[in-house]
Amino acid sequence: MHVPTETLSQRPTDISEAEWQVRMELAACYRLVARYGWDDLIFTHLSARVPGPEHHFLINPYGELFNEITASSLVKVDEDGQVVDADPEKRINPAGFTIHSAVHMARPEAGAVMHLHYAPGVAVSAQADGLLPLSQTAMLVHKHVAYHNYEGVALNLDERERLIHDLGDKPIMLLRNHGTLSVGRSVPEAFIWTYFLIKACEIQVQAQASDNLHWPSQAAIDTTYEQSEGLPAIAGLAWKGLIRQLDREDPSYRN
Repeated sequence: MHVPTETLSQRPTDISEAEWQVRMELAACYRLVARYGWDDLIFTHLSARVPGPEHHFLINPYGELFNEITASSLVKVDEDGQVVDADPEKRINPAGFTIHSAVHMARPEAGAVMHLHYAPGVAVSAQADGLLPLSQTAMLVHKHVAYHNYEGVALNLDERERLIHDLGDKPIMLLRNHGTLSVGRSVPEAFIWTYFLIKACEIQVQAQASDNLHWPSQAAIDTTYEQSEGLPAIAGLAWKGLIRQLDREDPSYRN
């Protein structure tokens, strides 16, 4: 039975309106990752910056599946990964915050960061040439992709400096032999970069089943890259449709 969203979005009095909006967007993003099958049990992470002068961030509580995440269940932490929520029982995955804190601290414009282990993304990250311009989708993003070599489970805080150096000012990254990373000024923008990167990886893995690939011209690759500047602008438009879909199917992420 569909539950009206106005009965679900009751903002707690100790959370600002601006923070609650980001909480709902991030919770929706977790649900969408699960809906598309990009999740990995309780592992990998999506984070968002809390509006305001404090360097606080929202991330998933360790142990909840992505399709269980709600606006109120998200954990608020500081830049050192210390939980600042009132609930002392909440905890996070330290490996997840190593990656996310690095990006948030080095990129002030980073409103949201998405890290996934989705198999086609991992498969392409393990290929020597990385993402190839084999499809329109790939041509839109492949020059926006940075690469970072695998160093083990991300528990070593020293890795943050190297990860940020490799990311530079790019919005997306392939973590070699590990997964994908995207950075956006907002949750919708991070989601759209992730969507295009994952779709490009899926197409590449399927296309490589053939040994007779057709390559586009360099002129077409260059033109499509120039056209990719419009991707962030369409993020909000696509996001509105995704939210309408979530609200029709299961608006409980708003709790």
